[in-house]
Amino acid sequence: MNVLVLGGTGAMGKHLVNLIAEGSNHVVVTSRTQSGHKSNVEYKIGNAKEETFIDELLAQRWDVIVDFMVYKTNEFKNRYERLLEATDHYIYLSSSRVYADSDKPLTESSPRLLDISKDQDYLATDEYALTKARQENLLFASARKNWTIIRPYITYDEERLQLGVLEKEDWLYRAIKGRSIVFSDDISSKMTTVTMGKDVARGIVALIGQSDALGEAFHITSDISISWNKALDIYLEVLESHLSYRPKVFQQNLDNFLQWRAGKYQIVYDRLYDRQFNNSKINRFIDTSGFVNPEIGLKKCLEHFIDSNNTKFKDINWKEEAIKNRFQGENISLTELPNFKTLIKYSIYRYSKLLK
Repeated sequence: MNVLVLGGTGAMGKHLVNLIAEGSNHVVVTSRTQSGHKSNVEYKIGNAKEETFIDELLAQRWDVIVDFMVYKTNEFKNRYERLLEATDHYIYLSSSRVYADSDKPLTESSPRLLDISKDQDYLATDEYALTKARQENLLFASARKNWTIIRPYITYDEERLQLGVLEKEDWLYRAIKGRSIVFSDDISSKMTTVTMGKDVARGIVALIGQSDALGEAFHITSDISISWNKALDIYLEVLESHLSYRPKVFQQNLDNFLQWRAGKYQIVYDRLYDRQFNNSKINRFIDTSGFVNPEIGLKKCLEHFIDSNNTKFKDINWKEEAIKNRFQGENISLTELPNFKTLIKYSIYRYSKLLK
């Protein structure tokens, strides 16, 4: 097969590429930073949202296109028909954040926020969960049915370890630097479902080329749900054994948490929900009971990240760090800051009395 993977270098995509490439398939992966060949995988460097770049790729015929790109609704509206025309099987990565709150395990037919929300301010936005649902609707309404919608939920691997709405740059970096982890007590008690990125990739591979998967939506998640408090305990146990100290944790109420953490709607319309899933639909193609138990997977991934000789973090949000430090009365080493401009910004938010 000739397979095009758009933006396939993240927690799911990199595993998917490796799994597809294990056969005799030729895989082309778009990336903003990576280029060259690796076995039967070809990396094309460029911006997959840029029209000239994508037009050149879509001029070819692909057996499968897997699309990890995050589009604005209008961007997707202007592109999806070309994507469908260029392949036999288009796989669109949506999100299980599209679902509304439910006191029962979610199925693919569970109500979506877009369909039942009464919050007009929210519906007036193009927030991630609404954007994904609106883009799903374009596929649902299409005359072509050579597509499959995938709704992963929270995924993790050695490079991505979340805590509620916080990426590892928001909590793990602080812990390693000896500062307290600042979290939300409103989120910590909620049940969540976190799934290893490789398991989601295995689920996607199981759907490729399946006629029964065309014109359908699937979530691919772990069968096991845990509380965010449990995830935090797993992280703390690993950190204590590696750092010889147990990082402090400060649980804020939601109002204080939202003073520094952006993305209110992600919190209010997702992380404050208990998220559990009914996997009967995807289990027709892959047995999700064989997915890695999150209590084991989170531990192993954090251990791998800490033990690696390349323990790197992505960009740190120094404004948020300053506000958290102001709350906690904590400080940083000036050597952590990348430049003088960042130092000024950090100092304003850390020390200005007007911002308290």
